[in-house]
Amino acid sequence: MMSQAALATETKSLILSDLLDLCHHAIDAVDAYIKQARHAVAQKVAPGGKLAASLLEQEQFAAHGYAWLATYGETLRQFKAWAERLESAGTFGEMEQLMLQAGFAEYLSQIKGGIPMSQGEVVRLLDFGLTEAALDCLDIPAIQTLCQDGFTPEVKARLAVLLSDSADNGLYGELAIDDETLEMIQEQFHRVGEDMVILNAHEWHLKDELIPMEVINALAEMGVFGLTVPESYGGHDLGKTAMCIVSEELSRAYIGVGSLGTRSEIAAELIRIGGTEEQRKKWLPLISSGEILPTAVFTEPNTGSDLGSLRTRAVRDGDVYRITGNKTWITHAARADVMTLLARTDPNEEGWKGLSMFLAEKPRGTENDPFPAEGMTGGEIEVLGYRGMKEYELGFDDFVVPAENLLGGVEGQGFKQLMETFESARIQTAARATGVAQSAMELGLKYARERVQFGKPLYAFPRVFGKLAWMAVETMMVRQLTYFAAREKDSDRRCDIEAGMAKLLAARVAWANADNALQIHGGNGYALEYPISRVLCDARILSVFEGAAEIQAQVIARGLFSSRN
Repeated sequence: MMSQAALATETKSLILSDLLDLCHHAIDAVDAYIKQARHAVAQKVAPGGKLAASLLEQEQFAAHGYAWLATYGETLRQFKAWAERLESAGTFGEMEQLMLQAGFAEYLSQIKGGIPMSQGEVVRLLDFGLTEAALDCLDIPAIQTLCQDGFTPEVKARLAVLLSDSADNGLYGELAIDDETLEMIQEQFHRVGEDMVILNAHEWHLKDELIPMEVINALAEMGVFGLTVPESYGGHDLGKTAMCIVSEELSRAYIGVGSLGTRSEIAAELIRIGGTEEQRKKWLPLISSGEILPTAVFTEPNTGSDLGSLRTRAVRDGDVYRITGNKTWITHAARADVMTLLARTDPNEEGWKGLSMFLAEKPRGTENDPFPAEGMTGGEIEVLGYRGMKEYELGFDDFVVPAENLLGGVEGQGFKQLMETFESARIQTAARATGVAQSAMELGLKYARERVQFGKPLYAFPRVFGKLAWMAVETMMVRQLTYFAAREKDSDRRCDIEAGMAKLLAARVAWANADNALQIHGGNGYALEYPISRVLCDARILSVFEGAAEIQAQVIARGLFSSRN
């Protein structure tokens, strides 16, 4: 690794001249390539101009690959927008400039050579139905310069020095939040993570313990559970960007704590959008204050992502519904006071049309009696990670829910109501993934700086500091993509595609960062005593829940080929 003094003298030559202009031209060229790919894939999945579900399934690799390509294009656009905001504010420093050119260099190279959708799946232009001639639009001086000079060994080394210098203050690049209130929130919850969570998280994980109620109560007092709830219903009405910032900082400390607000977010969104006014007035203040803890009860043992196949039944009996069926992968179920429960009220209606959503109350369980409610049983599902709230399978046998707790008061609206929460849920999951990615990078950096091998720190070796430099760059890229989706939501613009892109990419980055950070730890990373072993397990779930990566790519592709586009 080059000395700091030597690198400092070379900084100006490492930063590409007219960098933002180069990125602008690169994005135009990528847009042209994406347009060609869209046309080619459309011939496969929508030959008559209308998307065919059977062809979308048959041509999954091409369609999902296009979703990934479009995600890369949007990520580059938002990364450039981040840089432009920094430049306008006068905070576009050396680290940020090197990050920008490094991110463009790597993603442009992958767009040209192949985008990894997973460890064993790389999508290339031939998969879209394109020939080599389609790459001509990418053969421009701006892209050539970025790919050749944007992320050289010297750039990696300089970024490594800057990251090491930033380790003590924990600032690995300007975030460009551009809002004093949000900046204060970010600083506050960063401290909360440092002071309340990080020191205890690994012990909770190893002992497979529920997150202590003292932590939950403290977060409730800080308003975590009512961040996005309107003030008129007892919340703070801070919007989805604030939710992202809080979720990321808490997930950086421990994904379990970062996920405590997820069920409250989903429940509050369901009630705010789909509930009656009476239901809003009753439930939203209780959720916002943390007085009650919700859980989402949707998935069934044999349905997975196919919610239209749900079989749990809700039968009207006078002033109540009687619910019978089984649910699985229910997070924080024992402690919850109310369940947002999706069940079939019309057995004659196939698919999603016969589904209804209920606000099903239950007594909070204890360690000795986790499910004391009549007509309800439950058992814990032991898991590798994501342990702080525990996972459960539930059984319902004539479980009673008052008819007044039918969300919205009308049967058959459950799936539609749930769909309206997906944007927020996926944005929040992208933020959690960004926090996990950040945690992995910081753990890897700390270990690499402290661990001495062959007479020098691991961080002195190019393949170690190179990994960490890229982790920092790509984490910033997905952070900006996530913030963008949140801002779109806060502006009341449809953002199902943008939210899906953020979740899809952030989950992959979290896993890649955790995997590389463990590799830096070597054998020690495989030992349970090291926190990176927990982070690796926690990271793996992110591409599975809230829409598996394959389902997410399918949703993005379907949206991109819909009439909206």
